[in-house]
Amino acid sequence: MRVRLVTAAAFTAATALAVTGCGSGSSGSSAKSIKVVYWQNLDSTNKLQATYLASMVKQFTQANPGTKVNLVPVTASENDYYTKIQLMMRSPATAPDLVYEDTALINSDIAGGYLKPLDAYTAKWADWAQYADAAKGAVTGAADGKVYGVPDNTDTRGIWYNKQLFQKAGIQVPWQPKTWADVLDAAKTVKAKLPDVTPLNLYTGTAGGEASSMQGFEMLLYGTPAGDNSLYDTSQKKWVVGSKGFKDALDFVHTVYSQGLGPAKEQALGANFGTTVGTELLPQGKLAMDIDGSWMPNNWSSSAAKPWTEWQSVMGTAAMPTQSGQAPGRTSMSGGWAWSVPAKAKNPDLAWKFLSTTLQTKANSATWNARNATIAVRKDVAADPTYLKAVPTNKFFTELVADTHYRPGLPAYNQVSTAIQKAMESVTTGQASIEKAAETFDNDVKAAVGDDKTVEGTS
Repeated sequence: MRVRLVTAAAFTAATALAVTGCGSGSSGSSAKSIKVVYWQNLDSTNKLQATYLASMVKQFTQANPGTKVNLVPVTASENDYYTKIQLMMRSPATAPDLVYEDTALINSDIAGGYLKPLDAYTAKWADWAQYADAAKGAVTGAADGKVYGVPDNTDTRGIWYNKQLFQKAGIQVPWQPKTWADVLDAAKTVKAKLPDVTPLNLYTGTAGGEASSMQGFEMLLYGTPAGDNSLYDTSQKKWVVGSKGFKDALDFVHTVYSQGLGPAKEQALGANFGTTVGTELLPQGKLAMDIDGSWMPNNWSSSAAKPWTEWQSVMGTAAMPTQSGQAPGRTSMSGGWAWSVPAKAKNPDLAWKFLSTTLQTKANSATWNARNATIAVRKDVAADPTYLKAVPTNKFFTELVADTHYRPGLPAYNQVSTAIQKAMESVTTGQASIEKAAETFDNDVKAAVGDDKTVEGTS
């Protein structure tokens, strides 16, 4: 589990939020009531999930008279959300009945004793057969092989680029880089030809959380020749330290920020920068390239706080190339979220009923994946033409699944991810050289998992 300083105030705020049930006045303790906790991004104008969940509550309570579902949004940065839900799940007094989990955190929450196995439920649920094996693997305990969640979605990542800005800079579109050098060359061209435009956004630093780790770093790391073994060696079951791939990825980060190819450092290191990218920089034509996820159209839809109807004609998509163009030529990262039942939930049976009969039916899953511009985890939804056409870029990002990678689903990943973010931030700010930042990462990982659980990577 991540070692994090948590103030008494933070604990009080988290527990108070859990108990109040979003101002409902109910703690969710009655036999007919459940409490559902989910993440509300710091961008309070984005009510996409809140609106969708409210419709699901209405559907469920109409079908089940006398039941009550208390929705509890936790407004926080991504990392702080992880901390707060763990605080909630520690006590029966504050534990939700259903909680929205980043799949990368599931094994650490299993290790902490926070989650309830769901095998008794999934064994009797016909829809479980529709979930892709990779999606099931993301919610399966590494130690015991039990199921601890129902996947809500997955995602892939690529490069969003502004076709109009590229054309002004003299870069031919459609554009598909073959190597990292091609990406940097395009950024340098934009910098030279369009000085008022930020060439490339690469998430970085601790405030960015998993956006920094996944979009900012692992999209690079998993595209190095060592590939899947650049972070965790599955054959030896050890975390990799001292690898050339890690240093090469750090070098790319350093190049972007030391050469002025990325956002201003103070802006890039802000906690809510992702919202700025999606709602301001891209729509306003101030950013040429953004290494980001399949969900980006959420920022621009008619239901968004600032709709951008022109995005379909302005924005292009390209796959992230491997470092030197080596096979398979492109790379992506996939994560996703899931619904889990805490071990100390008061009403797990009712929580499961809400999950299985409402939240995760085929029809509702298709609606949510389409609205949220996420990649379907149900096979029947993924093959649905309506889903594929709901967002014009769904087909492109769904095809990236063939060459995607997943974060190691292990309890220690949370600490390793934090170490990645620290290393990125130190080279972004210039406080450490690539060698020193990599050395600090190695030491942080060894301290977190033990020397015997690490192996030297290729140098």
